[in-house]
Amino acid sequence: MDLRVEKSEFIQGLYLTQGVVEKRNTLPILANVLIESTGSEIVLTATDLEVGIRRTCKGKIARPGTVTLNARKLYEIVRELPSDDLMLRSGEGGWVEVSGGKSRYRMVSMDPKEFPSIPASTPVAKKGGVVLLLGTGVLAEMIEKTLFAVSTDETRLSLGGVFIESVEKNQVRMVATDGHRLALVEREIAGVDLRPGVILPRKGLVETKRLLEDTSGDVTFSIAGNLARVERAGVELFMRLIEGEFPDYRQVIPKESKRRARVDRELLFGALRRVSILSSERSRGVKLRLQPGTLEVMTTNPDIGEAMEEIEVDYAGDEFAIGFNARYLLDVLGIVGSAGTVEIGLTDEVSPGIIHVDDDEGYSYVVMPMRL
Repeated sequence: MDLRVEKSEFIQGLYLTQGVVEKRNTLPILANVLIESTGSEIVLTATDLEVGIRRTCKGKIARPGTVTLNARKLYEIVRELPSDDLMLRSGEGGWVEVSGGKSRYRMVSMDPKEFPSIPASTPVAKKGGVVLLLGTGVLAEMIEKTLFAVSTDETRLSLGGVFIESVEKNQVRMVATDGHRLALVEREIAGVDLRPGVILPRKGLVETKRLLEDTSGDVTFSIAGNLARVERAGVELFMRLIEGEFPDYRQVIPKESKRRARVDRELLFGALRRVSILSSERSRGVKLRLQPGTLEVMTTNPDIGEAMEEIEVDYAGDEFAIGFNARYLLDVLGIVGSAGTVEIGLTDEVSPGIIHVDDDEGYSYVVMPMRL
């Protein structure tokens, strides 16, 4: 291999590999990025066997070839090189020279034959799959508004991702839950029939968010067999779907609430953040006490002290108190936007509460209460 490539072009591709490469080193080759050069294209590929990414770069190739280099170290090297252009040249014994300006590095390439095969870009239509063409902003928003509620408990595999399905013609729903709270977002996307739904893995969606950073236009999102793919100009990301059945989330969504209170999002977010400073590190419990026109946010910690803050709300019902994990409320208030109001629907001390956002009819957040 002997090639020249612009630093800015190459580093963008290496940046996308950083979250994909295997950190645990169960297979040493998975810590590497596969670099293939043919014609005028340079293809960077990384995978951990569950999530993979392929990025095409333009360059000048004097001698085609294939090498694998440590993805993290190569990214750090390229990022620090002072030159706008860099060169990669393979030599005998598996050594690869990386140079830019007056800087020279020699890295060891593992045998490219050991690198796992990556699923080919087979047209989805041939596999009887589903293709969604949507704006990058729409997909990024749907991921952001659900991903935080995914379970991190590795023993509950079916909750370790986001469930996606079509509920009506031209309407797609994404749902995530960890058993304590549930986030649901719906958006209109033309020509989609995704039934039954599938579970997209957390890591794959984290990398999809990275892929969509600072981009605009449309992105192709497809599901076929046990794979989901996200494609935009020059980049393809794939992820293996989570096997198993997603729980019947509809059963936990309150159909109606006896008590409804409307509150300024920023006021509630600030009060929760301040009061929760004294909450228990383990439970993060706070109590919300509703009275006509006011909401008291309070916590009591026998080892440290107590805190209370009162804010104005639009509420005309009876006095009512309920406990929640403050982090579960702060998480959702932090991603729904900095302005506007939210509606909190409550029934009794043991039933889940539901939060709706005024400027987003397609978003719902359900949270289970806690006894304080």
